[in-house]
Amino acid sequence: MRNSDITRSLPPAVQKVSSNMRLYGMIGFWIQLVLGIISAVILVIASFSLLAGQQTNQGSSFGVFAAIGGLVGLTMSIFLFFRYMKMSKKLRLPDASLRPKKADTIRIIEFGLICNLVGMFLSIMGAEAFLGLVVGKSLALSNRVIGSDSSEFVNSTDLLIIFANTHTILAHFTGISTALLLLKSISK
Repeated sequence: MRNSDITRSLPPAVQKVSSNMRLYGMIGFWIQLVLGIISAVILVIASFSLLAGQQTNQGSSFGVFAAIGGLVGLTMSIFLFFRYMKMSKKLRLPDASLRPKKADTIRIIEFGLICNLVGMFLSIMGAEAFLGLVVGKSLALSNRVIGSDSSEFVNSTDLLIIFANTHTILAHFTGISTALLLLKSISK
């Protein structure tokens, strides 16, 4: 039998869920992957600047740690979106006993939502930590004569880490949005 014949013999609900999982899985996978790579590259560059001693502020360690945690959550989400695409192929199997169960599919999507929510929370915490540093530096400099210590200035490393965190937050938002669309399509 040809693949199109097998697909036509599937129940319409299974066909719709399979095509939605493939579409949303692909959208979520690629958007999160691209934004995650951009965030990771920016974070690596900024981390090398921190390690080189350009900046030693309280809170910067926590900010970097939170940003890395956000990227770990994003990596897990990217893997799960890849898995959604694989599950869409399994849903097209002619033997119903080999297809993933609805409850298992929902549980995996919910786990992906949790990964995105935790990752987004960590990314927000990392961005907030560095925003606090930037605001603190700006307020401290406006009230006194500028010294020679470069850590007193708002520098590109601070802004790069904030930038990396905002990309990661956007990637998590994409994951949450597409996972919610998937849950909606499955529960119909």
